[in-house]
Amino acid sequence: MGNPDTRERLRAAGPFVLDGLLAAVMAAVGFALLASVLAFDTGSPLAWAAYLLVAAHTLPIAVRRLYPLPTLAWGLLTGAAFAALGLSLVALSFSILIYVYTAAARCPRQVSLAGLAAAEAMLLVVWLVDPGAIGDGGTLVIDGLIMAAAWWLGDGARRRQEAIVAAQERAAELETAREELARRAVTEERLRIARELHDVVAHSMSIIAVQSGVGVHVLDSQPEEARKALAAVEATSRQALVEMRRLLGVLRADAEPRGSLAPAPGLADVETLAAEVARAGVRVEVRIEGTPAALPAGLELSAYRIVQEALTNVLKHARPAGATVRIAYEPGQVVIEVTNDGQGSGSAFGRRSTDSDPQIRGSGIAGMRERAALYGGTLEAGPRPEGGFRVAASLPLDVSGPG
Repeated sequence: MGNPDTRERLRAAGPFVLDGLLAAVMAAVGFALLASVLAFDTGSPLAWAAYLLVAAHTLPIAVRRLYPLPTLAWGLLTGAAFAALGLSLVALSFSILIYVYTAAARCPRQVSLAGLAAAEAMLLVVWLVDPGAIGDGGTLVIDGLIMAAAWWLGDGARRRQEAIVAAQERAAELETAREELARRAVTEERLRIARELHDVVAHSMSIIAVQSGVGVHVLDSQPEEARKALAAVEATSRQALVEMRRLLGVLRADAEPRGSLAPAPGLADVETLAAEVARAGVRVEVRIEGTPAALPAGLELSAYRIVQEALTNVLKHARPAGATVRIAYEPGQVVIEVTNDGQGSGSAFGRRSTDSDPQIRGSGIAGMRERAALYGGTLEAGPRPEGGFRVAASLPLDVSGPG
């Protein structure tokens, strides 16, 4: 069986060591065959020349992988010189087959075919000049077919290696694409969670800030109003904590036990949202037009968040203006419109350009527009001619959003 350590060292040494051993074996075989066909005295200069030609012909096998075409050309040249001494090419036949195989396995097909043609031509020329170096015509044909078979085997090995490389490249491309999709999915999920957290925090903190300010202002003069303001702060903060807990629960590891998560809000919760905003000092009227339709969960949540963000902007910039929320269920779409009358002390929101206000553009209207675009919808936002501000979104019902 051989020494396991020796076999391991041979495998670690690589193909060039194996080719060196193959060259030594082919040289020994060539010497043995030469001794059987030598036509002159083994001590003569011609005999020594023949042995040197066998060595020169076979030893380049050690570098055949590095130089497939030069070694093939050298093998044909030394073979022709060997035949010129009047000796049979049988002593070199195995080595020539190795050179032809190597050229076919490591060179483009057109190049290796040219090498095969040169080898076949060399055989034909040697046979025409000295038929004894090869044999009769039948032997010539058989030798030519064997050489073609060696080329065919080498070409098949090349094609298999190319297929393996192509498969590895495709696998690497697919893995890269999979990683890119995974990174994109993580980024999109991170952005979605960021939007959700922004909506929850911005809306709730706006109400808390307003109510706490009212409480401080009327604490001494109207204790009952201060008590109502504090109650609103408590209720809003509790609701914000519930929604934040629901969002942060998504980030937990799958193996971590999760508590019960509250359902995501939808358009059915707009009345509750309007009541919260009303407690903060903005009169809100909710109008429902058409027959409410069952919406996909993601679309329902986005629609609710658009209403929430629009009312939050009213709280920030137009309080104590009045606001109207219109939700219209139309064929193939749901239309959301939030308007304010611009009567509040901060009603400049209804007149300023959202494009020139980075705070509004970055975290308010731009976020609402992104939510609408996620589901193939559109959103318009701008001042009303009669005063105030208008946000209108159209969300198609037949476009599935991100799952």
